[in-house]
Amino acid sequence: MSAVTDEAPLEQRLLVLAPTGRDGALTRTLLVRAGLAAEVCPDMAALCVEAERGAAGLLVADETLTPAGVRRLVALLARQPPWSDLPIVVFAGQRVATPAREPPGGVLASLGNVTLLDRPVRPETMLSAARAALRARRRQYDAREELVRQQQAVRQRDQFLAMLGHELRNPLGVILLAAEMLEMGAQADRQSEIIRRQGRHLARLVDDLLDVSRVTTGKVILQRQPVDVVAVVARCVQSARPALDAQRLRLSFDEGRAPLLVDGDPVRLEQVFVNLVTNAIKYTPPGGAVAVRVEREGEAAVVRVRDTGVGIAREMLPRIFDLFTQVAGTLDRSQGGLGIGLTLVRSLVELHSGTVEAHSEGAGRGSEFVVRLPLAVASRDAPTTTADEAGAGPGRRVLLIEDNPDTRELLTLLLEARGHEVHAAADGPQGVERALALSPDALIIDIGLPGLDGYGVARRLRAHFGGRVLLVALTGYGQPEDERRALDAGFDAHCTKPVDPARLDRLLAASPSN
Repeated sequence: MSAVTDEAPLEQRLLVLAPTGRDGALTRTLLVRAGLAAEVCPDMAALCVEAERGAAGLLVADETLTPAGVRRLVALLARQPPWSDLPIVVFAGQRVATPAREPPGGVLASLGNVTLLDRPVRPETMLSAARAALRARRRQYDAREELVRQQQAVRQRDQFLAMLGHELRNPLGVILLAAEMLEMGAQADRQSEIIRRQGRHLARLVDDLLDVSRVTTGKVILQRQPVDVVAVVARCVQSARPALDAQRLRLSFDEGRAPLLVDGDPVRLEQVFVNLVTNAIKYTPPGGAVAVRVEREGEAAVVRVRDTGVGIAREMLPRIFDLFTQVAGTLDRSQGGLGIGLTLVRSLVELHSGTVEAHSEGAGRGSEFVVRLPLAVASRDAPTTTADEAGAGPGRRVLLIEDNPDTRELLTLLLEARGHEVHAAADGPQGVERALALSPDALIIDIGLPGLDGYGVARRLRAHFGGRVLLVALTGYGQPEDERRALDAGFDAHCTKPVDPARLDRLLAASPSN
């Protein structure tokens, strides 16, 4: 058997089976001169073996289609994968019928994708048929690759949905159980803290799902300002202390000697470092350690988060920031997450013109994540006050327009506990009527109201009160276009559910007083 004349893959070659060696060699020469990869096979058995290894098409003389040869070919075709329809070009003489004269169940019908060339065959005709076979085979390979991609996407989707169901059921199950315990009068303070913690975890899962979609499609716009990275990381570490204590982990935090200002979005940067610290806690066994360090290296602020946890296998390191990728060996699946946190971290850091790297010496050896952010120009203003540092402010007359009775009741209790005078309405028309009668300092308005939606309510009240009243949109829709639509309708602020009490405090503190 002659060797393949070039380095083309096996699946791109044409296999030739001729009645004589001279005919086979001549056919191969014509194909090779035309730039096609071809190989001559000595008999039908060899041709079938080579076709199993890979071929773009078969060129066979009708003399080789003996009953035994046809049985071999039929068996070969039966073993092909479902996507395959191997092209066969038959050089026919008088002994093989043409398709028009062929009786049902004839030789050619049993071979599937057959092109019949009557002899004598002109070289141009043979080359045209060979190229057609290659094109057809290429389309089949493309269809196979697309099918593989679709199957992988379906598997990834199914895995993600299974993981999402698991992650959502965990906090929901704990919240419902804690609520049952509250009804039984058992340790109200303890159950309230559990509900609050698991509710925040649930909200973080939803936020991550929405944010990773926005970030990866380029829909996030950073609200830039001078930000002290040291202060941001310090807040993240402080918020993680309950989880560190619960996991019995040692913490070391080296915040450096001076503020490190970067030009960034404080909310998004906090999201980055909360994810990294939470990850370190999640993958570190009880009794282990987490170390956070902030320092300056040249013109960059550098944050290192190191742990003594399960580590990252060498083959996983290049993929650790890919969507839905998780390190094997999570110690507690109830804290598992969706495999999107590190994707979010990388995307947000890159939006800040920074970099993030993952390092590990292997499984069981811990890991380290290093974020580098370019420092801001030194002459810029100092960072503004954060939400956590803002106070609740004086009491206001507030009208809450919300159709969900549970949300309405709980928000009323929350605002009253903060010293505000609260009135409530359950739909849009009632809300407008009560607002005109009360002349409140501020209105918190759900968008999806019956009768008249929140946008309509805002437009009517803005036209009546002008700038004398604060209008806050409250909604489960948090896309940038949702916020723009709220502001266009006359709202002063757009808050997504679950509501952030600290942000409400800050908004109400700045509202005008009638």
